[in-house]
Amino acid sequence: MLLAHMRDCPDRIAEYANAERTSFDASRLVQDAMIRNLQTLAESSQRLSSEIKDTELQIPWRELAGFRNVIVHGYLGADRGAVCPG
Repeated sequence: MLLAHMRDCPDRIAEYANAERTSFDASRLVQDAMIRNLQTLAESSQRLSSEIKDTELQIPWRELAGFRNVIVHGYLGADRGAVCPG
């Protein structure tokens, strides 16, 4: 279930922004939806077992957890450029 959420989130993010930075900048609804999916992705990653994480060593699990903390604890001040670059 967690892996399914994690696979779904990037697709939703791309869909909400229509792969365009202007869509993100123009709509707080899109910003909120994208940030929520990033949060879901990061929180799901924290709940994965060590065994699963050990099979994907190229993923920066610690940094992903740190990103989750930035989103959750600094939501109102989230850097939109970090959430949706370029």
